[in-house]
Formats: sequence, C-alpha cells, structure tokens
Amino acid sequence: MPRHLPPLNALKAFEAAARSESFTRAAEELCVTQGAVSHQVKLLEATLGIKLFSRDRQQLAITEAGREYLNVVRDALDRIAAGTDRLVQRQNAGVLTVSTSPDFAAKWLVYRLGRFAEAHPGIDLRVSATMHHVDFAREDVDVAVRHGDGNWGGLDAVRLCTEQLFPVCSPKLMSGRNRIAKPSDLLKFPLLHLDDWKAWSKWFDAAGVVDADIRHGTALNRASMLIDAAIDGQGVALARTTLAAWDLINGRLVRPFNLSLKLSRTYWVVCPKATSMKPKIKTFRDWLLAEAAEDTRRLKTLHL
Repeated sequence: MPRHLPPLNALKAFEAAARSESFTRAAEELCVTQGAVSHQVKLLEATLGIKLFSRDRQQLAITEAGREYLNVVRDALDRIAAGTDRLVQRQNAGVLTVSTSPDFAAKWLVYRLGRFAEAHPGIDLRVSATMHHVDFAREDVDVAVRHGDGNWGGLDAVRLCTEQLFPVCSPKLMSGRNRIAKPSDLLKFPLLHLDDWKAWSKWFDAAGVVDADIRHGTALNRASMLIDAAIDGQGVALARTTLAAWDLINGRLVRPFNLSLKLSRTYWVVCPKATSMKPKIKTFRDWLLAEAAEDTRRLKTLHL
C-alpha cells in the first residue's frame, strides 16, 4: 500500500518553526526566507486540514494538535538522521582490498599502515602485493596503486605524485677518505643497478662525467632491494622519488647531488569508475594523496 506522506520540506519547516515557535529563527536555521517557511507551514496545514499554529498579533503559538504532531515529526526525522548516519558509516567501513606492486608495498605503503589504521579504525585493509595488473571485474580487489602513464581504459586513475630518478646512498659514504664530493666520486663505489646500465649512463652524461666506467656493482631485479642495499652501504643506487622518500626523510639515505632525471611514468591510484566515489575507496585515496603530498613537502626541506 502506498504511503500518503506530506512534503518533506514542509515537515522540516514545521519542525524547525514549532521547536522555536518562530518563523524567523526557523528560516535562519534552514537558510531560507521567512516567507518560504510560512509558505511550507501553510502547505502542510492545507494538506492535513489541521491548524498547527495560531497567529495572533504577530505572535506565533503552536496549537495542541501541532504539539502532538511535532512529537511524531521530530521522532521520524531523528530516525531518518540516525539511519542515514549508520548507512554512511557502514559504507565507509569494512574490508578494503588493495593491490599494489611489491616495491611500492615494501618501500612506501607498509611504513604508513599504522597511521591509516589509527585514523580509520572502521576500515580493515587487505594488501595484496603482486606484479600483475588486477582485473577488477574478476578479482576481489577494490583499489590498486599502479606504476605507469595513467592510461587505463575504463578505470578512474588519479596521479599520486610526480617522480624523478637520482642517486642515493648511505650517509656514511658522505664522509671519510673516500667521501663523495663531486659526481665522478660515485665511481669509487659499486653502482647498484637493475636490469641494465642505461639509467646510470644517462645520469653521468647529464652530470658531465665522460667516459665513466659504470659497469661495476651488483645487479638486483627489484627496486626495493636496490634501495635496501644502498641503505646498508653496499654502494650507490639510482632511486625513484616515491620509493626513496621514506628512507630519505628518516635519514637512512641521502642524495649526494641534486641532479636528477625526469620520469614520465609514476604511481597512480586506480579503481573502476563506477566505484570511485564509494566512501571507503575515497577515504583511502584521499589518505594516499595526503601522505604523498606530505612526502613532497618534507623532501623539499632536506638539504645536501
């Protein structure tokens, strides 16, 4: 059976006016004109066929019928408000499954998970570190952090940060007899690298070091391993901004020189467009962006 309900705006206007026994104060509360409140109350009285207020010499007084109806309306509006709050909280809570690369998980995300859990105790994170790009249609994943150009058809992609590539090393390499003072001094130490020497070759060319003998040092197949080896003092590594940020900020790594190579690819927060504004996904994305922005701010304060 269909419900026969008065207009919601009329009920809101009546409740506010009855509570304060003033159209003026009700209008201020609802951010409308006094005339609008009066019109809505008259509409409600006409709909019900009952006089809710008596108007005598510019004074407003609620009638006995109006006082009885106020209890009904206030209870209904309170229930709607409470139910809405519960619904929003449920949508903003529960399990959130995140897919990301092993490097990003190990060198960026894992250090910050405690802060997220403290700020958002209602969201239970599940982090899956994998090299393959998740298929949102077939896998139980809510959001992913991907490295690339941001061009993934059908998905909502928000850039996490901009990135550069630069040398990093342990602070202990910056002092002592073999301390690093100029770009060519990097050649005194093993040059840690990934699959090939191209990145080192580009950096030394940009630094003006010609005929550099760069083919010495350990090859590692994960950027996170490269950074950890540099922290341990095993040599100098070329690192991306995002993956090196935590260790630079906390003093485990230093940049011996400001010179860096620009990178076109970076990290993106990715999810299906249909779910991009789901409360718990938006909360997590906003948190990621805030953390990345704070990294950028703090990195700018570091000096060589």
